[in-house]
Amino acid sequence: MAKKAINRLKVVLVEQGRTNKWLAEKLGKNTTTVSRWCTNEMQPSLETLVEIAEVLGVDVRELLNSTTKF
Repeated sequence: MAKKAINRLKVVLVEQGRTNKWLAEKLGKNTTTVSRWCTNEMQPSLETLVEIAEVLGVDVRELLNSTTKF
């Protein structure tokens, strides 16, 4: 089964000119963990997602892919 792209973390980082390493340092997390979030291999907890949104200065909804089908 193909993995679903649940979060848009990598896209938002690119839009802001930021790196996984930068985000990992801001959050006090391992760079491998952040990389796995960016590739959607695993997902951050909701609490961490809120913290990521605050660090990036975006609404938490911008970090998630829509589940609506048109």
